[in-house]
Amino acid sequence: MRQIDFAPLYRSTVGFDRLFDMLDSVPGFDAGPTAYPPYNIERLGENEYRITMAVAGFSEDELKVDVKEQILNIKGEKKAEEKERQFLHRGIAARAFERRFQLADHVEVKGANLKDGLLHLDLVRNVPERLKARTIAIGNGKAQAQVEVSV
Repeated sequence: MRQIDFAPLYRSTVGFDRLFDMLDSVPGFDAGPTAYPPYNIERLGENEYRITMAVAGFSEDELKVDVKEQILNIKGEKKAEEKERQFLHRGIAARAFERRFQLADHVEVKGANLKDGLLHLDLVRNVPERLKARTIAIGNGKAQAQVEVSV
C-alpha cells in the first residue's frame, strides 16, 4: 500500500487548521524533522497566528520578509565578515536560508519583529464581510410598511 506524506503541508502553511485537524486524526501522518532554521507555528486566537523562527546570529538588515501571491517568504543572508575567525567548535549555524509558507486565503502578515534571536511574524485571517455567515430574517408574507423620513 502506498502512503502519502503530508508533513511538508504542516510545516509550510498557515490558516488551514481544520484540514490539518482532520489529517491529524489519520494515523501515520505525523510531522517529520524540519530543516534549518527551526520554527514554530502557533494559533493565538480564532483568526490570529504567529510564526516564530530561531535566527540566532542574524541582524534585522540580514533578514528579508515578503509576501507575494499568498506565499510568505523569509530569507536570511549573513554579510561577509571583515576578518577571518578561527573556530575550535562552531555550533551556531550562520548559513543563508530561505523558508516559504503557503498562506490560506485572507491570511495577512500584520507585522514582524526580531527579539532575542527569534523572528516573530504575526498573521491574521481577515475574512471579508460578504464571505462571513449571516442570518437571513424570515418574513411572514405580510407587506411591510415603509417609513419615509423628511428632512
